[in-house]
Amino acid sequence: MSDDITLCIETMQESMQNSLVFFEKELDKIRAGKANVKMLDSVKVDYYGTMTPIAQVASLSIPDPKQIMIQPWEKSMITPIEKAIMAANLGFNPQNNGEVIRVIVPTLTEERRKELVKKVKQEGEQVKVTIRNTRRTANTTIKELKDSGLPEDVIKKTEVTIQKITDEFIEKVDKYIEVKEKEIMTI
Repeated sequence: MSDDITLCIETMQESMQNSLVFFEKELDKIRAGKANVKMLDSVKVDYYGTMTPIAQVASLSIPDPKQIMIQPWEKSMITPIEKAIMAANLGFNPQNNGEVIRVIVPTLTEERRKELVKKVKQEGEQVKVTIRNTRRTANTTIKELKDSGLPEDVIKKTEVTIQKITDEFIEKVDKYIEVKEKEIMTI
């Protein structure tokens, strides 16, 4: 029986960890006024009829904190990359000099910073809901084990363990939110 409990808890922790990793990636996409190549992760370029991530058709670098430089591997890709960045509607205005594309990351206004903080909190709340749903699934699984003869006190101890793990993950989400909020609000 303890193997079933261990498996249930490990599965729950893995699912919660995956939610946390996804949340981190989503936070990386939210710009905080500083250039970050991850801001362009969602940009797909038409590369000979195939929609391809920008990082697979060009070299991305950050020459200074307010700029992303894109060096296409083929000169013919400059225009498609520029169009893809515009189409992604990220609020960037790419500048093309025939060799490279420069994306200047605009300074955020106070209003825009507050909107981004609100978005971070919404993303965080969604992850917390996912974590709580994972907890509910684990608790349901443990209660089903009661029918197969698992003692009541073992179920109660396991539920306490599940809650403790859930609280730890919720706390991690709160810390990520706090760090990202500070990063966004810092000018």
